[in-house]
Amino acid sequence: MYYKFSGFSQKLVGAVASAAYVPQGLKPLASTESPTLIFGTPTKLASDSPAAVSYLGKNKVPDLQKLFQKADGLPVHLKRGVPDQLLYRITMALTIGGTIYCLVALYMASQPKSKK
Repeated sequence: MYYKFSGFSQKLVGAVASAAYVPQGLKPLASTESPTLIFGTPTKLASDSPAAVSYLGKNKVPDLQKLFQKADGLPVHLKRGVPDQLLYRITMALTIGGTIYCLVALYMASQPKSKK
């Protein structure tokens, strides 16, 4: 027995073989012709225009790979020197300060209000 999905009852219902192999929503292949061109101009490759390369600048990836792969015992997030250390220390200070602030707020919230 063959089944197909009924759009009306939202369930699988019995069907004949021809209906089961042509689900609702799928259309048979129309044509194999290529669609008409929207823009008839030929495409330009990036290698054709020399001006496209001028804005790229120097490739810094090999230098950064050497820097980050150097075995000097430093974690990756501190390898670039003083700016990374500064960002790391500011982040740690804000994290510790926020934790202390949350603990103080929880302590104050846990204390009963004094009746005056």
